[in-house]
Amino acid sequence: MTLTLSDPSLLETRGFLGGEWVEGSKTFAVTNPATGETIAEVADLTADDTKKAIDIAYEAQKEWRKKTAKERCAILLKWNDLMLENQEDLGKILTAEMGKPLAEAKGELAYGASFIQWFAEEARRVSGDVIPGHQADKRIVVIKQPIGVTAFITPWNFPIAMITRKAGPALAAGCPIVIKPATQT
Repeated sequence: MTLTLSDPSLLETRGFLGGEWVEGSKTFAVTNPATGETIAEVADLTADDTKKAIDIAYEAQKEWRKKTAKERCAILLKWNDLMLENQEDLGKILTAEMGKPLAEAKGELAYGASFIQWFAEEARRVSGDVIPGHQADKRIVVIKQPIGVTAFITPWNFPIAMITRKAGPALAAGCPIVIKPATQT
């Protein structure tokens, strides 16, 4: 099957690991549920690749957590902009791989981008709290800081929105991410 895309590079079939696109040791077919046609053969990363991704993310956190809230905000806003700039092509890919009508797929992209935009702005507002303690002369100080690698497996039904809904807050807070999307999308 051939999708007509303005930017064919948006249909990526390799895995993304440590900032690089990598081939899998094997692949699996992504099929159009409406026609049964194969859209693409995509990388099927292994358990060892997953361990490697977690190790890479752990190392990446050392630099990511050092970024200021303003820097993280700017990076997330760029992601938001790219999603919206490529909404038509990404909508076509989403429609082909999971069967959503194009209007709904494009709507999901806008919805997903809104999570990224929201959490980009929230990155600037991460602050601590002082809470009254159990005694008059005691206070509890809450410091919000990145705590580590976050990992999530997303469902097939809203693949864009579920990734952005989880990735946005983690990245905004300074935590790196490892994502395993559903094989159906």
